[in-house]
Amino acid sequence: MTKPEASTRNGAQGAKRGILHRFRADPSGVTAIEFGIVAAPFFALMVALIEVSLVFFANFTLENAVDKASRMIRTGQAQTQGFSEAQFKQSICDGVTGVYDCMAGLKLDVMRFDNFTGVNLPDPLDGNGELRTDFGFDPGASGDVVVVRAFYEWELIANFPGGLGNMPGGGRLLVATAAFRNEPFGD
Repeated sequence: MTKPEASTRNGAQGAKRGILHRFRADPSGVTAIEFGIVAAPFFALMVALIEVSLVFFANFTLENAVDKASRMIRTGQAQTQGFSEAQFKQSICDGVTGVYDCMAGLKLDVMRFDNFTGVNLPDPLDGNGELRTDFGFDPGASGDVVVVRAFYEWELIANFPGGLGNMPGGGRLLVATAAFRNEPFGD
């Protein structure tokens, strides 16, 4: 190798080292780059945390409202006053705070059984994973076993893979159930 070729090669490598050295030595912009790397996972985690909190709050609210309204069936008030399904649904929605549109989205399934061993609850989802619409309303009579189930399809803000979604569209099915034997009432 001749001397001019070697000096050309060393000169090109020196120029590369100079550019890399200047880039490494200049700290301006490092904070912005680090923030860019950390920001996306941080905001995704914050959205997921808020979503989980809202879902659990909404489900807890629905459970409390179903428990409170079911007492009307258990004590015979709903039967003696001739409550319709819409009136019973309204009594549940009265106990739900303004987290979601209760009357529009709430589905009820009120079933009567002779005893607790005979309770057989059908799956609320059809073969496609969609919420069924053929639920019944039978509050039973004095001494009957009654199961009240309430369903609400919650639309998720952020549908992360493997996240809270348990329905095909990525939503979350909120479920509240109350099972009890009606108290003696009436004649």
